[in-house]
Amino acid sequence: MILNSFQQKLNDENPYDFSGLKAVYLNCTLKKSPEQSHTSGLISMSQAIMEANGVSVEVIRPVDHAIAFGVYPDMKEHGWAVDEWPEIQKKVMDADILVLCTPIWLGDKSSIATRTIERLYGFSSELNKQGQYAYYGRVGGCLVTGNEDGIKHCAMNVLYSLQHLGYSIPPQADAGWIGEAGPGPSYMDENSGGPENEFTNRNTTFMTWNLMHLAKQLKDNGGVPAYGNQRTKWDARTDKDHPNPEYRS
Repeated sequence: MILNSFQQKLNDENPYDFSGLKAVYLNCTLKKSPEQSHTSGLISMSQAIMEANGVSVEVIRPVDHAIAFGVYPDMKEHGWAVDEWPEIQKKVMDADILVLCTPIWLGDKSSIATRTIERLYGFSSELNKQGQYAYYGRVGGCLVTGNEDGIKHCAMNVLYSLQHLGYSIPPQADAGWIGEAGPGPSYMDENSGGPENEFTNRNTTFMTWNLMHLAKQLKDNGGVPAYGNQRTKWDARTDKDHPNPEYRS
């Protein structure tokens, strides 16, 4: 991905040190590698900005892996013979930044994106050393591509899901590109106008820098302060004024 002159200027004059950060992009395309993914085209712009500023980046296509359905960390413990999700989960947990990326199908995120979010959800009950939910201290963003309407709808769902799991969402944490309504070229197609689109390029740039800024702030300050949000303290409290009602059959 060739960045424009202003994007490159931002990289060259950047006064911040992001070199300790790690990012994972989950490209929820339906296309197995090495088939061209239009979503990967937009990812490459954001990736180029991060890498130019010292962030370690890995892009993963979940569709390339045998990922079981379910909402537990390892579905092999629940009847599935194969489940490669745990290895992806380790990479997600080792990263400061997660960008969930999806094409649009029937106005919504891909089925692979839905499965990916379900598997992320399966780890959300785990706790960190401070007794907070495990995703605390990490930041999330979203990239969307397609040749039909639905960018904001997909982004609302993805970003809501990530914050619900415990991710921190910076300002303007989504970007996307769609062509004209109806059948037409996709992002990487010749003369699509996607890679040159001013609106998409601006939003992708803002999203990427905001992700790096917030991730650095959280990492430098030990994550989200562990006060008032610790599951361990909540469960251990003795003043349970309103215990859960007993279920009666």
